Amino acid sequence: MNYLLAVLGLGAIIIVHEFGHYIMAKINGVKVNSFTIGFGPKIITHKGKETEYALSILPVGGYVEMAGMAEKENMDEAQIKEEEDIDPERLFRNKTPLQRLSIIIAGPIMNIVLAILLFAAYFNTFGYADTSLAEVTENSAASEAGMLPGDRILKVNGDKVYTTEDISLGVSGAKDSEITMEVDRNGEIYNIDVTPRFDEESQAYLIGIRFGVVSHPSLAQSIGHSVDETCTLVVQNCKAIGRLITGKGSFKSDIGGPVAIVKISSDAAKAGVWSLVRLVAMMSIGVGIFNFMPMPILDGGRSVLLLIELITRRKVPVKVENVLNTIGVVFLFGLMIIVTIKDILFPMAY
Repeated sequence: MNYLLAVLGLGAIIIVHEFGHYIMAKINGVKVNSFTIGFGPKIITHKGKETEYALSILPVGGYVEMAGMAEKENMDEAQIKEEEDIDPERLFRNKTPLQRLSIIIAGPIMNIVLAILLFAAYFNTFGYADTSLAEVTENSAASEAGMLPGDRILKVNGDKVYTTEDISLGVSGAKDSEITMEVDRNGEIYNIDVTPRFDEESQAYLIGIRFGVVSHPSLAQSIGHSVDETCTLVVQNCKAIGRLITGKGSFKSDIGGPVAIVKISSDAAKAGVWSLVRLVAMMSIGVGIFNFMPMPILDGGRSVLLLIELITRRKVPVKVENVLNTIGVVFLFGLMIIVTIKDILFPMAY
């Protein structure tokens, strides 16, 4: 049952992503031939007015097939003949670069929107930690630095904080180096220097503070905090990708494939549906950011080509695009295999 919930959670992320492409294609008047969730043989199909909706056997992705998505140079005679019956105005390739760009980026954007909605529902149900201090531990680094209960932390080392996680990351990242906390104390702004101390029990650098909790937030408060949480996780995902690209990250701990995702999601489902909801929100952000990467075959790579066309007013040559797409497919397929093997041999710790 838990694995089924995990698959449903992953499926929701995929459906929302593809729905973004689908609905924006419809808005821009592009004919959508098929809306498919999963890959491989189709197990369920439904033919709509002009779109076939399908569920395939492997729910690890999905795609929206739009009329005119392929360039004519890549089409055979049968495909070209079939396309002749379609109004040219409804072909993807005949839309303006901005219209095509809006269709491409709609998928990742919908993943971010899904995360905001799920976090808002979670926070509205359970509340959330506030950046105001409920308690300052006696004889702690924070206490000796002069921090007081009621202080609201605004910045850590000049970086504005939105959530308690921002603060925790700032503290743990500094280790035993001095950090400057900008706090709001009854309307007065103070800059307080504090040096984290290593705590043997938790095996982490701490300053000795406990955050307050907003127990019964309004819907507006829940949505506002959800946006803050989502922004924080977007930044974290971008930094994690940056660490991997520069070689500063850990391949074993920073990347998870389908095996790890289903395992972690299943464990979250065991802890309760709401734990899974929170995890799905986090994974949806990860999917959105990954798809925004400027890599061939991904939405980000396609967006780069469209931006080049928008600036130069000339399409990137089809041969160049084909080579880039081939490289992208080979890279992603290879990465999927490597990550899956890694998940089996070196399960992620979380």
